[in-house]
Amino acid sequence: MTYTKMLNSPEETENFAIHLAELLEPGDLLTLEGDLGAGKTTFTKGLAKGLGIQRMVNSPTFTILKQYSGRLDLNHFDVYRLENSDEDIGFDEFFNSESISVVEWAKFIEEYLPKERLEITINRQSEQERKMTLNPIGRRYENLCGELNL
Repeated sequence: MTYTKMLNSPEETENFAIHLAELLEPGDLLTLEGDLGAGKTTFTKGLAKGLGIQRMVNSPTFTILKQYSGRLDLNHFDVYRLENSDEDIGFDEFFNSESISVVEWAKFIEEYLPKERLEITINRQSEQERKMTLNPIGRRYENLCGELNL
């Protein structure tokens, strides 16, 4: 089952992510897909706020991974540059840790992703409006979506 949420501003996107962060548990994995400018980094900034991370969060486009410390640590991946690559930077080590992992452009490393995860797609509907689709894979993420009251 997939869940859909309409978001009418960057602030709504951020607030939704803050709420989601409050429900996350060590080792959770979120994947983010969406066009450039759809709000993936805005979402991740909200997630970081909800995890108590004080540092400025921005996209790790040129470094592939940025790590942040908070109530739960955050691994923020942007694997766009790994399209058509078979490079494994030790994803298992990150995905099997106690940190929360967020992977932007996860479709490019599909073979390295754990089977269970929360797939999130953000589509731009207009200048401000976004359609967020959540696809929970596994009981943990189905329960998480239930807690979000979508």
